[in-house]
Amino acid sequence: MRIIQATLEHLDLLTPLFVKYREFYGELAFPEASRRFLEKRLRRKESVIYLAMPDDEDKLLGFCQLYPSYSSLSLKRVWILNDIYVAEEARRQLVADRLLQTAKKMAKETNAVRMRVSTKVDNEVAHKVYESIGFHEDSEFKNYVLPINGD
Repeated sequence: MRIIQATLEHLDLLTPLFVKYREFYGELAFPEASRRFLEKRLRRKESVIYLAMPDDEDKLLGFCQLYPSYSSLSLKRVWILNDIYVAEEARRQLVADRLLQTAKKMAKETNAVRMRVSTKVDNEVAHKVYESIGFHEDSEFKNYVLPINGD
């Protein structure tokens, strides 16, 4: 398995799996809007997307997308692991682990103070994967959400 950073050339490969990710979380597919969203992130360099692929073919096993943020208290970068998804047929093959290890390496190389991730309270599989990489539940800060425009 190889992990590569996505570019605009990967949009056609990435979009269908991104749509499945959205559907996994109960959102409507919106494939064209999803493609435009990904294209904007890549074109504007607003996110970093890693792709997991088999060594011998251009097939997508999974992806993760990270957004940069900053910590005013530590005066350093923070990476928000916003999206991670593994194709159903590729699960239990350590795809998520490899994606997360690559993201962790990139965070270290960019001198980030931390990576943050959120997932559903009942997503036990994700909890175990995150904890195996070294994430731990935040006991210092409680997170709140303020919905804007229907979100």
